[in-house]
Amino acid sequence: MMNWDILITDFSGVYKDGGLPGALDALGVGYNYIQMGDIEGTSCYCDDAAAAEIRRRIRPYLGKPGIRWIDSGDYHYMTLFTTETVAEPFSLVLFDNHPDDIEAEFGGVLSCGGWVGNMRKERTMMEEVVAVGPGGHVPFVPRRYGSVYISIDKDILSPEWARTDWSQGEYTLQELLDAVGSVIECSDRVLGIDICGALSSAHGATEKDFAINLSTDMALYEYIANKIR
Repeated sequence: MMNWDILITDFSGVYKDGGLPGALDALGVGYNYIQMGDIEGTSCYCDDAAAAEIRRRIRPYLGKPGIRWIDSGDYHYMTLFTTETVAEPFSLVLFDNHPDDIEAEFGGVLSCGGWVGNMRKERTMMEEVVAVGPGGHVPFVPRRYGSVYISIDKDILSPEWARTDWSQGEYTLQELLDAVGSVIECSDRVLGIDICGALSSAHGATEKDFAINLSTDMALYEYIANKIR
């Protein structure tokens, strides 16, 4: 099993309400949990003050490989922050039903739908973005990587496997696991993995929604934990 740090950043309450900390506790898995709901200016768009406070809170938990659960897709821009300490050339492999490179309506504002563009501008060590998911159910084609950072939005999955607040793709959980496993196996070094995609109580999540998302989160964790050694 891997010796990676685990970080949970809970903006909307999805992890507290959905039971992720308790599920990790049951496995005896250590993690760091940061409640982020008190930070204003974070939902879908992240303003400068919020960005500064997010950076302050997560800084102690970066610097080594880890799994980061970063809430719903409304906060996928967190990948910009979790990669700030990467000091070597890397590829971003993005599993997402959306490209997340659409320019924000308000010029220059960091957003959940445009953060990939910020990555291209600000992460000088990032050599490429490999997007898996946008454009339909396209089979994943394995290839060789050097260092990679993997970002997973569960909205790439069909509703059988995830419940999110964005339009969803058609991947099965096994297809996603196989693709993530291929990236891990074909990479010289995995610098980190973040996971988002959820449905909060504020967006109408039911107990069944929470149960489906928790089951998939734990399947991802156990699969990754057995792949990273």
